[in-house]
Amino acid sequence: MNLSNFGMDSITLAGPLESKLAASKAAGFSQIMLWAKDLAGHPGGLAEAVRLVKASGVRVTGIQVMRDYEGLAGPLHEYKLDIARNMLQVCKAVGAPLLMVCSSTSSHASGDMSHIARDLAKLANLGVPLGVRVGYEALSWGRHVNGYEQSWEAVEMAEHANLGVVIDSFHMLANGADLDGLGDIPGHKIALVQLSDFMWREIRSAEERLETARHLRVFPGEGLHSSELSDLLRRLDRAGYRGDYSFEVFNDDYLQLSPEIVAQRAWRSAKWVTDQVLRRSLPVLGRGHRAPA
Repeated sequence: MNLSNFGMDSITLAGPLESKLAASKAAGFSQIMLWAKDLAGHPGGLAEAVRLVKASGVRVTGIQVMRDYEGLAGPLHEYKLDIARNMLQVCKAVGAPLLMVCSSTSSHASGDMSHIARDLAKLANLGVPLGVRVGYEALSWGRHVNGYEQSWEAVEMAEHANLGVVIDSFHMLANGADLDGLGDIPGHKIALVQLSDFMWREIRSAEERLETARHLRVFPGEGLHSSELSDLLRRLDRAGYRGDYSFEVFNDDYLQLSPEIVAQRAWRSAKWVTDQVLRRSLPVLGRGHRAPA
């Protein structure tokens, strides 16, 4: 793990696309997770947005987010599959290697795991010729899949090389997830790790969970779950994960600050994160031993 593994998420930054790209790069980041609406809503159109991204020199971590995709049937399934095809094309256009899929909250979706796995495999297959991997994330308020163990079960059942699981620290902290299950997930099957924290020890209701998730997250090192985050990071490192980390921090206060200030906060957080892993991996010198010159 090194600082080049870390990137901003555009949802965290105020301003137009070009400002988000410039602020991320100026802070030291070489990559950014983009939302499809960043590109679709650009005043100059999609083609101009893609040109800006490529000219910035900032690598695109991936594109968010495909919602309520899996577990549907009939016309609803066909509709969502068509939307997914279009989002995969957006990924290809901007050079994004990953399409994020969040677990469904739809009351129309089946909770049958074989159905979910089959739909995910279908999407992963569509991404192969485009060079786009699919990452499946468990929302903590997902209707049927709301824990990382379940999202891993679906990914494992799908048995598709182009499909991986997304680990999101907020949803795990909000659920009080047992981290022991992380050891069951091979590092190469983790498509992305999203990092954030929040400012209270526990979430007392579904309403508070949504409010916190959408408006009040903070960067790792700023919240009250630093020990849990450190444990999570070290477990991922031991599991052999060597991929990207994205700061997905929804925070209304940050959106009132300049993107440069927020990106600098994120860069300090990236240094905090790398320190948590390095602190574990450095050898402890016994009495009478000297550090090498």
